[in-house]
Amino acid sequence: MNPLLNVRDLRIEYTTGRGAVRAVDGVSLDVEPGRVTALVGESGSGKSSVAQAVIGLLAGNGRVTGGRVDLRGQDLLALSERELRAVRGRRIGLVPQDPGNSLNPVATIGASVAAGLRIHGARDRRATRARVLDLLERVGIDDPARRARQHPHELSGGMRQRVLIAAALALEPDLLIADEPTSALDVTVQATVLDLLDELRAATGTGVLLITHDLAVAAERSDAVVVLRRGTVEESGATADVLARPRADYTRALLADAPSLTRVVDRTPAAPAAGPPLVRVEGLRQEFRRRGTGPLVAVDDVSFTVARGTTHAIVGESGSGKTTTGRALAGFGRPTAGTVRVGDTDVTALGGRLTSRAARAYRRTAQLVHQNPYASLDPRLDVGTIVAEPLLNHRLGDAAERRERVAHQLEVVGLPADVTTRRPRELSGGQRQRVAIARALVLEPDLVVLDEAVSALDVSVQAQVLRLLARLQADLGLTYVFISHDLAVVRQVADTVSVLRRGRQVESGRVQDVFADPRHPYTRELLDAVPGTGRSRGGTVPRQPVPTPGPGARRDPHEEARR
Repeated sequence: MNPLLNVRDLRIEYTTGRGAVRAVDGVSLDVEPGRVTALVGESGSGKSSVAQAVIGLLAGNGRVTGGRVDLRGQDLLALSERELRAVRGRRIGLVPQDPGNSLNPVATIGASVAAGLRIHGARDRRATRARVLDLLERVGIDDPARRARQHPHELSGGMRQRVLIAAALALEPDLLIADEPTSALDVTVQATVLDLLDELRAATGTGVLLITHDLAVAAERSDAVVVLRRGTVEESGATADVLARPRADYTRALLADAPSLTRVVDRTPAAPAAGPPLVRVEGLRQEFRRRGTGPLVAVDDVSFTVARGTTHAIVGESGSGKTTTGRALAGFGRPTAGTVRVGDTDVTALGGRLTSRAARAYRRTAQLVHQNPYASLDPRLDVGTIVAEPLLNHRLGDAAERRERVAHQLEVVGLPADVTTRRPRELSGGQRQRVAIARALVLEPDLVVLDEAVSALDVSVQAQVLRLLARLQADLGLTYVFISHDLAVVRQVADTVSVLRRGRQVESGRVQDVFADPRHPYTRELLDAVPGTGRSRGGTVPRQPVPTPGPGARRDPHEEARR
């Protein structure tokens, strides 16, 4: 079979203040009609640059310096910008990574899906509207007529991703580039979206270039895989062959680092400290007022305890109340009912008043590490100032003492001393998350709430951060509340777990007990949706199971507010 997309010896450079930087160096790959080729690797490996070159959307400082990109025999690199505009959408569709930032917030859903049709000459408004509604229905969005009138903020993350897929398929392209299409989604929504892509691919014969850092997704959903590292191809071939019998050390390292539910975890549960638990949550309820209707119940009667020196995980989909529970533990907001105690502090009595003396004192007991290391650090400040900020806020030490504590904390999290004068934009994602952890630990808290703290990281960087957290817990006796939708990671790091669904706790207990013998159907659904278990749906085309070692719905729009 002749390939639909043929990339040969592609080279890409970026012009920077340090001169030309080679980002892609001799990459070759094929995508066949009706088949999926996965492009995997860490951040900075060149995955997105390859995709941008194919569709002609490299950043202004980027340029292709060599190679060839053919779509059904047509050299895309030889096309003018005007000719490329005719290719985009009509022959190549793009599903971008972030459904939260990829849709125009002031345009309706219908207008966003129709944009490609209008760009490519659709003039009949009635026919365009009918096509939009048909596309929304095809991607599984309920009540398309109503949804078409809504704006992105009124839809959940999974529904927004479906809208992006509908827009990408509007003109029935030959090739679909899916750039990390599910990295921001929960496991059940991820499975639904991947099933949808499989069904549409099988029905239309569209070829898919799937860009992902999730080896379990690649193993389960692709026919061929290309492993990139620092802009070069480490190895490529049939997915089952590459992942079952990797030749490159780098591929083996990626497989070893990828969390898995099926791999035996060599982990001794943390021994809880003697005495009462550090964290005690009883009957927690959190309501949010809504104009013109009744209150939204985000958390309803959640109770659990966390022993000192252990890790308690809170898992569930978006809208399950995970983040709301974590914020209550960190002292942000006033719960509607119930109690939260951390050590000797009644956190609910703080009332969410962050400026009160008691609340400021509590900051030294509990710290929160946010999900996104790109957004949680002030881009105007250097790393030293960022890590020292809590010390300044609490008026701890003089300038020299603060510098010494910052240097020590950066050393503790494994960062070199020279990062002190650098700004967040100069660091990798893993380095930024280490800075966020250093900032949280500089006050020497007893409790650290980690809200999806590794979900935005590539598998190797994620593994480094998880090892760091385990070492810090062992050395410092830290207690963690680990909020995550990644059950494979939870199995690796947590001692106990609470499973939340629509604000209610449906199951709780030791991780090995809950995961080995789930009692609630929802817990089983979450476990079955994890790629690599052999239990997820896997789409319309059977895929190979994840080798060992290896990795690892439709939503009510109001559920998103529960986060």
